[in-house]
Amino acid sequence: MAEEKQEIRNDLIGDILREYEKTGGMDNLPGTGKPLPSEYFSGDLFQQFQRVANEQGYKPHWLKLQHEIRDRIHAIQERRQAGKHRDVPLLITKINEKIHEFNQSCPVPLQKGSITMENIDRMASRWE
Repeated sequence: MAEEKQEIRNDLIGDILREYEKTGGMDNLPGTGKPLPSEYFSGDLFQQFQRVANEQGYKPHWLKLQHEIRDRIHAIQERRQAGKHRDVPLLITKINEKIHEFNQSCPVPLQKGSITMENIDRMASRWE
């Protein structure tokens, strides 16, 4: 007798949506019962997701990191201009840890290199 292999599926988004529905999170949503616009059915599914998510104010983790890194770089530049150089190497190390995290989560064309004392002014413009 041949043993049947049972396929294990991991549907994380489906599980989250089902749980949200159980707790009443899907009740009284705006647009309920209205037909979807035809542009929702054209083009790339991922692009459609990004557009809808953007319209709803969602920002991906890597974009939040990009803003945090930009702000930290500006803070270091301000410290250097004020003559406070003592803790700058430690701050640069922490920024580079954030850059590593950013590079692991962002699209490949947006990945950026590490910051050093020598290139921080040049790299600041890349993080705008």
